[in-house]
Amino acid sequence: MARRIDADEFRASCGHFATGVCVVTSLGADGPSGMTANAVTSLSLEPPLMIVCFALTSRTLAAVEDSRRFGVQFLAHDQGDVAARFASKLPEREKFDGLGWSERAGVPSIDGCLAWLGCELRDLHPGGDHLIGVGEVVDLWQVAGDPLVFYRGDYWSLAERADAPADVDRALEGPG
Repeated sequence: MARRIDADEFRASCGHFATGVCVVTSLGADGPSGMTANAVTSLSLEPPLMIVCFALTSRTLAAVEDSRRFGVQFLAHDQGDVAARFASKLPEREKFDGLGWSERAGVPSIDGCLAWLGCELRDLHPGGDHLIGVGEVVDLWQVAGDPLVFYRGDYWSLAERADAPADVDRALEGPG
């Protein structure tokens, strides 16, 4: 018989998985909207699809449902302040105040990020207290740099990266 999992314990356990940090943006009826997210992943190469998980209470979800578009910004290591801003409960317009951004493919594209993907919403699927958004990538750009990483409740940089041991590299290559 499965035990009841405590939400705080589940969050702490998942915090041991290092993830990249993204800001997901959209342009809704009330203007630009955005949220910090790490529940983001690529789904398919043909066609190019992305998954973004939106809390049911997310103001950005409302903008995405209105516009049927969203942008995914992969944050650079020096953008912890941007991640914190978009994770806050500031009014949506204030999140963009003083921040360099432009509209591209119908969604906000934030300056200084490592990469940006503009997506058209294909589907929203139920997922507990979230909706799982599937979007088709219709535009993108990228630059070189180091990512912002989220691990155990804090932002980290990989600037001090060390190579993995040789046996780990072979394991990651898969059968062969």
